[in-house]
Amino acid sequence: MTEKPLILVINPGSTSTKIALYKGEEPYKELDITHSAADLAGFGNNLEQLDFRFAAVEKALADWGCKASDLKAAIGRGGPLKPLSGGVYHVGESLMNDLQSGKLVDHASILGGLIACRVAKTAKIPAFIADPVSVDEFDDIARISGYPEIPRISLSHALNIKSVVAEVAREDGKKPEDVNYIVAHLGGGISIAAHRKGRQIDVNNANDAGPFSPERCGTLPLGGLLKIAFSGKYTMNELKKQLVGKGGLVAHLGTSDCREVVKRIEAGDAKAKLVLEAMAYTIAKEIGAMATVLKGEIDAIILTGGIAQNPYVVRCITERVSFLAPVRMKPGQNELKALAAHACRALAEPAIVKEY
Repeated sequence: MTEKPLILVINPGSTSTKIALYKGEEPYKELDITHSAADLAGFGNNLEQLDFRFAAVEKALADWGCKASDLKAAIGRGGPLKPLSGGVYHVGESLMNDLQSGKLVDHASILGGLIACRVAKTAKIPAFIADPVSVDEFDDIARISGYPEIPRISLSHALNIKSVVAEVAREDGKKPEDVNYIVAHLGGGISIAAHRKGRQIDVNNANDAGPFSPERCGTLPLGGLLKIAFSGKYTMNELKKQLVGKGGLVAHLGTSDCREVVKRIEAGDAKAKLVLEAMAYTIAKEIGAMATVLKGEIDAIILTGGIAQNPYVVRCITERVSFLAPVRMKPGQNELKALAAHACRALAEPAIVKEY
């Protein structure tokens, strides 16, 4: 029997670095390394954290007794790169240059490919990223907004979305190229995507538009936003933090935890009930919008992400959209598993690996 390849998976977040070893597509070891505010206080941006985060990964591997020579591949979460199609990408010179340029959106995910590449150089193995947030498979018509200088941009939770598309299609005995799905990734940010025959042809940018979420404001009345922007109350960066990070449930209720909001509802809090159901209402409206993108030809609506574990929110969404198509549940998200699966396929079928 052929031994399954040992794969290192790296998923950096704002205050943690999740790493795992997979034997093929089976999890072997996993660790969520938490970085305190004090740990990160001395860094001006995420790129400056590379040596610090890499050292944490090295220590974890040493603690596990894993040598670089034991590995067959390393794969990291992809950052907000230039627009590209979905799939698995080799971390080559061009990709490394963009990740290290400092010109990308300052997000911890840019460190995934950089750490994978460092490990790979030592071990003399391939390094990959897969389905980064900047996956762009839009039809041209989806790019046009009402103002030419502000086109619609494809940024989404593509890694988890594409993973559940493949999983549900497989359960139905089909391939992603055979089906049309609407996928609602429900987390701190919310992405609602229209998937047609294997391509993500439209999705809201969770930082700019769409439903409001636990931490983000979603689409806002334009006149009101302009009034606040020019009021002098906030600088641009301060307003951005209010809208992305302190918006949504946080702004209305002071918490981003849907479980806490449900407890308040059960205790008779009418405001909590109205706001949480309003969030579900905006999610359902965006699902309805994506139904028009697919011209009503929808095989399933998939609810995924952390909030899909909340029965109250799921019920509020389902009762509004179930007439469109069957609602399928894939609660939570497993980005580590999705990345490991990409690496396995890349090792087994080198021809599928794309160059950036």
